Amino acid sequence: MDFSENHQIVRDTARRFVQEQVEPIAHEIDEKGQFPADNMAALGEIGFLGVFIPEQYGGSGLDTVSYAIIIEEIAKACGSTALGVAAHNSLGVGPINQFGTEEQRKKFLPEAAAGRMLVSYGLTEPGAGSDSGGTKTTAVLDGNEWVINGSKSWITNASYAGLYVLTAVTDPTRGTSEGISAFLVERDTPGFSVGKKEDKLGMRASDTAQLLMEDVRIPKENVLGQVGAGFKNFMKTLDAGRISIGSLSLGLAKGAHEFALKYSKEREAFGKPISGFQAIQWMLADAATEIEAAELLVYQSARLKDEGKPFGHKSAMAKLFASEMAMRVTNNAIQILGGYGYCRDYPVERAYRDAKLCTIGEGTSEVQRIVISRHVLS
Repeated sequence: MDFSENHQIVRDTARRFVQEQVEPIAHEIDEKGQFPADNMAALGEIGFLGVFIPEQYGGSGLDTVSYAIIIEEIAKACGSTALGVAAHNSLGVGPINQFGTEEQRKKFLPEAAAGRMLVSYGLTEPGAGSDSGGTKTTAVLDGNEWVINGSKSWITNASYAGLYVLTAVTDPTRGTSEGISAFLVERDTPGFSVGKKEDKLGMRASDTAQLLMEDVRIPKENVLGQVGAGFKNFMKTLDAGRISIGSLSLGLAKGAHEFALKYSKEREAFGKPISGFQAIQWMLADAATEIEAAELLVYQSARLKDEGKPFGHKSAMAKLFASEMAMRVTNNAIQILGGYGYCRDYPVERAYRDAKLCTIGEGTSEVQRIVISRHVLS
């Protein structure tokens, strides 16, 4: 795919950082389930935690194509690190940048851009996953403060964030479209706590935990956007977030495919490299084709967003196809490596485990099909 000179500079910067700092520790942090705190701070220093934040607030002010490139390059080596970067930039910072007041932007965006503060996004609850309109967390206005009670689950970067963007029901009589609002909750607010860290199949170095809120009082001005517009605004955030997961899926697939391709040329069986056997050739050919198709979908949706054109159904297509493609490609990469592919010593095993999350997070494959079919039938 052709990229501008600026986009190529972004890719070169990301690739160099990944080679020097991400790839060398990717296996270790996966084994230990260790959040890459030092690398996240370093990513802030090079501007990759403020991708969408305007320069006036200390951000990089880059476009969505640049962002997709960054996530793809990181994911080639470490899905966990890519997920942490994506959740902060798109889900955490995105709503503040898009719906926040000038005071909120001035207060929070410079810290987020510099990597001194991660931002988490809280929509999912124990009983409200795909049905995110089933939110049970409540926020009641008491004088000049909102009082929040409830819990959130499956929150990325939860244990390390300093700020949380989350939804709560503010008027149960007005339904999903007008009865749910978004709020900014700082970590040290009394009554707020981070719950149990999840022990996951993949993305093991990405921090995932619950958020617990018991009579959490925040200033009235910490509502994000208009009261009652939280659910609608968060759905817009997810449209953009699906570009993140598509990019992440693309990176995981490319990393696994490149490793399997190299291995197939070096590994010999029956007196010749296994790349000489049609069974292997066809798996490699299928992978190359599907990766190319996913790349076109991901970057098309990114470009549509940058151009200010409708992109929601395209990002759903990109996320759906790329995530399921990543499962097929990483599965076949393991098959090409045989027994070695099944061992933790080789990165294709980790990529396969990481890829599964991409078919679930930010809307399952089934939810993406609902989004796409509504557009097709409209």
